[in-house]
Parts: sequence; structure tokens; C-alpha cells
Amino acid sequence: MYVELTAADERLADYTSLTDVALRKKLETERGLYMAESTNVIMRAVQAGHRPRSFLTSPKWLDALSPWVELACGAPDGGQTPVYLAEEDVLEQVTGFHLHRGAMAAMNRPELADPFDLVRDARLIAVIEDIVDHTNVGAILRSCAALGVDCVLVTPRCADPLYRRSVRVSMGTVFQVPWTRVSPWPGAITSLREQGWEVAAMALSDDSVSLPDYCAGLDTTSRVALLFGTEGEGLTWRAIDKSSVTVRIPMAGGVDSLNVAAASAVAVYAVAQTLHADTAKVT
Repeated sequence: MYVELTAADERLADYTSLTDVALRKKLETERGLYMAESTNVIMRAVQAGHRPRSFLTSPKWLDALSPWVELACGAPDGGQTPVYLAEEDVLEQVTGFHLHRGAMAAMNRPELADPFDLVRDARLIAVIEDIVDHTNVGAILRSCAALGVDCVLVTPRCADPLYRRSVRVSMGTVFQVPWTRVSPWPGAITSLREQGWEVAAMALSDDSVSLPDYCAGLDTTSRVALLFGTEGEGLTWRAIDKSSVTVRIPMAGGVDSLNVAAASAVAVYAVAQTLHADTAKVT
């Protein structure tokens, strides 16, 4: 269903004030939606089975979007999904920025899985604690999807992986790697250890072991949960205290640490190489 609209049309309410982070976090949660920005991200969301509420694009980008509109509309209850059309200057008035990636979609937010159901058959998981920067959340999820993480657990105070910037930075891989919220935190660490997980806190401490030494002690039967902390102070002391081991990435050149997104890629790659040594290597 294609509909040409003006900026004042109330049917565009899902798309207004997208640059106001605080407002959008509240509205999107209340309305049970998230925003998929760019044709590629919309493609990944639809392929993952997520259901759109509506699409928004300009006429010149419609051909590129059409296959994913058709796929979504072929799903149950998808036949009446509206596609809102407007010129680019109107789209900018609605969203608050230049929509140079062609299209957006307001997507129904999927129900989150139980964390312990999600990890039941996993070998390598990542847990991100209280990371507030949406760019870092998106980058971590992209690394996890690319490097062999089975699923990701997100603590209650962590930024939303489905916020527009997180989704965009992840290049839509947030729809590929399973993730969910975990609580109570950090009490859930104890539950993970009771279920056979070795919980490795990535942190600088006097008793930490180097990442190469840690990997040398793993084998192909190990089940590893890698914990990554917030941008400023890192993991909370309570999370570190409850973990099985504290692991550090060796640094050179007088540098004490990496950005959490970079650190997650290094740690995940190293651990995945060991856990998957009996199958194809992660490349």
C-alpha cells in the first residue's frame, strides 16, 4: 500500500524527532518498535523475520526497497503494511536529518528470549555490561556476529541494541546474532557458572592472566562467557568478583587498554580460534 504524505501527516509519528535520543528511547519502548535505517538494514531485518509497521522512503529509492517490501508483505499479516513516500526535503523535516541511506522502516520490536534458554546449546557467548554508547554496542554485535559468538547477553543498564545508531553501526548484524537482556545482574554470573560456563572478565587487575595464556588453557569442550564492561571504568568490581577468571589483552607501546569494541573483537577472535580448533577456523 503506497501512500504519498506531507511532513505534517500524523501517520508519520513513528518517524519524528529521530535525533532526540532520550525521547526516542522512551517512545520506541512504549510503542514496541525500533527503527531500521537504510535498505541493507531493512533487508536484514525482514530476512530475520521481523515485522515492519511501515516503510518510509523517497520515490527515487523505491525500486531498491521494493524487494523487501514484497517479502515483508508476503509474510502473515504483512499485506497491508504501508509504504510512505515523500520527497527528500520532506523526509528531512520529519526525521530531523538528511535520509541519505534511502529508506527507513518502523519495525515491531520482537519479544526477547529467556537468557538461559538462549545459551543452552552455545559454546561461546559475550556479555556486555552497562555500555552506554550505541556505537560501541553496534560495533560489538557486529564483531560477535562475524567472529563466531553464539549469542550475546545485555545487562539491564546497557544501551539498546535496537536503537537506530546501534543497528546502523552493526550493519544489521544485530539481527543475525541472537541476543537478549539478562537479569538479575551481576547475580546471573553465578547462574552461568552453575550451568558450566567459565566466565572470563575482560579487565585490568593484578591477578589477571594474559589472553594468550588464557586461551592456552582452553580446549574444544570449554564453554566460555566473555564479559565486557562500560567505556569509562570497565566492568564493575561485583562482576569481576563473581567471574571465574580475569583476562587482559597484552599491550605494547605504553598503551594500557583498547576501546571496548576493539577489545571485544580481539578477545572473541582469540577464544573462538581455540574453541573451534576441531572444525573450520574463524577467518
